[in-house]
Amino acid sequence: MTTTFPDYLVWVVIAAFVATAALEGYDRDLARGVGMGAWVLFGLFWGVLFPRFAFEMRSFIEGTLCLVAVPLCVYTGYQLYTGRDSLFVLSRGVAAMGLIYVPFLTIEPLRQWIVELVSAQTNAVIHLLGYDPDFTIAEQNGYHSAFIFHDSNGHRYYTYLVLACTGIGSMSIFGGLIAAVRAPLRRKISAFAVAISIIWVLNVIRNVFISVAFGNQWFQIFVGPVTSLTGYADPKMVSFFIADRVLSQLLAVISLVVILWLVVRILPELLTVIEDVIYLVSGREYDLSQRTRADGRR
Repeated sequence: MTTTFPDYLVWVVIAAFVATAALEGYDRDLARGVGMGAWVLFGLFWGVLFPRFAFEMRSFIEGTLCLVAVPLCVYTGYQLYTGRDSLFVLSRGVAAMGLIYVPFLTIEPLRQWIVELVSAQTNAVIHLLGYDPDFTIAEQNGYHSAFIFHDSNGHRYYTYLVLACTGIGSMSIFGGLIAAVRAPLRRKISAFAVAISIIWVLNVIRNVFISVAFGNQWFQIFVGPVTSLTGYADPKMVSFFIADRVLSQLLAVISLVVILWLVVRILPELLTVIEDVIYLVSGREYDLSQRTRADGRR
């Protein structure tokens, strides 16, 4: 896999967040300064990714989220620097997320293992549903992760799984947040097990849905509007766009909210992070635990 500028930048971002977490217990003033820099770099990272998501992948949901993340990250850094110390929890969470995710991004055998494992499970479920595509080596990465469906006219509908199809990104988010809060280890392990198991199962279902929907051209009734909107030269890509870029991504957002609700029931310490995110987005303070904060805010 070719190493790109965002791949280099993510190392710098993670190092900055790890440094922030390391400094937090020794010199909070210095940690705030480093943390602000980490959040600004994180905003730059999402800004750099925006063209890839919006124009190359034609993902309007992910492209929009990238644009929103840029000012939000910068604002988070400002709030941390000016004394909102509860944001150290979220900063530790980002550091932990990176430490979970980056090994899969940068270590080839580890990346191949998880992609091929998820691909094999996806293939097993596809066959259980009665479909029989070719399951073969992907030309793009050399992994056993490609699915080829054939129709009666001899057309091939080819999809293949990459790291983003394994759910490791979502698992890293929950793993990082769970690692960041201070709570009994038993409850943290329970919350982690619930989040990871649900994400894993839903991700396999997502891969099955996209492969089968594209391979059987389920959504071709939307050819006109989708090709006009996305500029796809091949109208057969419309079913892939609807299945992946629209339905799967919308359902993924809903699923993550539900999983977060389940995890918070086990690990209510995460409410601090949710309160901070609500404040950053809305500018209003909420006490979701219905308890008075130690500093007097509600």
